[in-house]
Amino acid sequence: MSRPLIELRGVRKTFPLGEREVTVLDDVSLTVERGEFVAIVGASGSGKSTLLNMITGIDRPTAGEVRVAGTALHELDENRLAIWRGEHVGVVFQFFQLLPALTLLQNVVLPMDFAGRLPAKQRRERAESLLAQVGLTAHADQLPGTVSGGQQQRAAIARALANDPPLLVADEPTGNLDSRTADEVLAVLDALRAADRTIVLVTHAPDLAERADRVVRVVDGRIAADGPPVRHPAGAPTAA
Repeated sequence: MSRPLIELRGVRKTFPLGEREVTVLDDVSLTVERGEFVAIVGASGSGKSTLLNMITGIDRPTAGEVRVAGTALHELDENRLAIWRGEHVGVVFQFFQLLPALTLLQNVVLPMDFAGRLPAKQRRERAESLLAQVGLTAHADQLPGTVSGGQQQRAAIARALANDPPLLVADEPTGNLDSRTADEVLAVLDALRAADRTIVLVTHAPDLAERADRVVRVVDGRIAADGPPVRHPAGAPTAA
């Protein structure tokens, strides 16, 4: 039986605050299987974004173990973490973070240039294929500032998939979008889920959390609930 893609064991994270320490994560254990779509929810300051940073190797635990795709992240130095992250994790941010002077196509090629895993002549072809998957073929040569927010976020998802990582993580991927353009992004995430891509995201959006296989609720640095989402009938009110 294969191991889970993500394993956190007894993870604790503290930050210094003056003469004392603030505990942001407290004895967190979590597993995510390959192909799962997991939503992490919770109030602002609950620790959910810090939990996501543990999974991506952006931050490291004060105590405990973090293993992703068979690698013990808590044992790697910063240089090795950066190399690992470029090969194993695709990250989608709330505010897109596309380079404004590069076209959408060039933004998608860039992670492949850094990783160097594909021959140079194949990188453009792969970038074009990824943009086609998110419905942006006609906009490949446009700059980010000339397309809509939803199109920028779809391009950011294509960029996150550039090196074919086993894990896609997203931090509030629809938080900066209106409902119409958010629907464009949700359709892309639904397609990735259908293709058995492992997705972990932080969200405040109930309709996005309802799409997940599991919802992990974080309260005061601890996992307070972990189970299937509560799905509401169309048109029914949902709790924030």
